[in-house]
This record gives sequence, structure tokens and C-alpha cells, in this order.
Amino acid sequence: MRPAGLLHAELLDVIAALGHGQTLVVADAGLPIPAETRRIDLAVRRGLPAFVDVLEVVLEAGVFEGGLIASELLTTDPRLVEQIRARLADVTLGTIPHDELKGRAAEAVAVVRTGEFTPYANIVLRAGVSF
Repeated sequence: MRPAGLLHAELLDVIAALGHGQTLVVADAGLPIPAETRRIDLAVRRGLPAFVDVLEVVLEAGVFEGGLIASELLTTDPRLVEQIRARLADVTLGTIPHDELKGRAAEAVAVVRTGEFTPYANIVLRAGVSF
């Protein structure tokens, strides 16, 4: 039996509606999300769901041409950076300071909050096109 893929209706709707260049953020449990930014809250408890698991299904459901992570993550958790890079094989991954990433999150179409407790486990994904 084949896995069903992303089942969360609201998240699927957001991904399907993304236009070229618009952004979607997959975030840890602590990223501040402004009240005016759409929040898709998947967090259930510490570690559930994990950042990497949510990132994986989001990438499977959409077309993305770029991603940004906090430069601080390179030193605080290089293993997580490698897990992110492995899932973004054909996507350009850049780094920016965490404070700048928080500002980019405020401009995103939506922020997907996970149950991740790893500091700086956030990514800004830029939508691409499938043609």
C-alpha cells in the first residue's frame, strides 16, 4: 500500500494556492508568529510532529525553488542542517540571521508550527513552478 502523503486539508490548500515566489514557513514550536500571519498549528506536544517530518511532506506536496534557514543552525545543529539539505537536493538552500528569518516569516503566506523544540529549526520555502 502506498503512503497517502499530506492529509492536512488546510495545509494542502495553502500549498496548492502558492504562487511563484511566495513563501511558506515550516517552524519550530517557539518561532514568534505575528497575529496577522496565517498560522497552521500542527504542534501536539514536544517533538510531535517533528520539524523534519513536516518538512518532508510539505516538500512532497508542493513545488519549491529555494529555502532559507537561520545561519545560527549551522553551528547549533549541523546534523539537522544535513537532514534539511538531504530533503532539498534540487533546491537552493541559503542562510540568513535568525532575526531576519523571523521578519521573513511575518511576510509568508502562512507559518506551519510543528512540535519541534530544536532551536532555530525553521525554514522559509519559496514556491516555484511545475513547468
